[in-house]
Amino acid sequence: MLIGYARVSKADGSQLLDLQRDALIDAGVAADRIYEDKASGRKDHRPGLDACLKALQPGNTFVVWKLDRLGRDLKHLVATVDELRDRGVGLRVLAGAGAEIDTTTANGRLVFGIFASLAEFERELIAERTRAGLAAARARGRKGGRPRKMDVTMLRMAMTAMADRETHASDLAKRLGITTTTLYEYVNGDGSVKAPGQKLLDADAS
Repeated sequence: MLIGYARVSKADGSQLLDLQRDALIDAGVAADRIYEDKASGRKDHRPGLDACLKALQPGNTFVVWKLDRLGRDLKHLVATVDELRDRGVGLRVLAGAGAEIDTTTANGRLVFGIFASLAEFERELIAERTRAGLAAARARGRKGGRPRKMDVTMLRMAMTAMADRETHASDLAKRLGITTTTLYEYVNGDGSVKAPGQKLLDADAS
């Protein structure tokens, strides 16, 4: 299934979504599966994008007109693409510098892999900085640790919260003390439980 996203930077009517919407429909995206925002790409929370990301399921393809419609900056873009890859969601870009990205093709998968490599490189840098920070903290008598893992209580909270369309996955993950990737590993965008989450519930019930 193709799910599209379109965005313009101004909500005053001076910019229209028609061009992007037409391009998405021409690419095969159903009109009722196009999510939209009228907001600056610099905003952390865009309701249309948040709803779109929640609606995506493994096997879906996320379609955007240009890469700059999706990411606030390179760091955000790489993180988003990496999250899509982890969730089994493809990405297709229709125009601009990223038009070669289409994970339904061999070349597109190659480019997608480059994004994944960039994300992995970024994670390694973060891990290196974290290890250095923990070492410095221990030297000063402070302790740190790994992020929390999902437990049954957190899972039930996540299921309830994700069932609300107003919930932002990134905010929920921060409140629970886990990563967004971990959240989506256990819970779907609509709040239904995934296999690892069901396994956790079954173990608790027994």
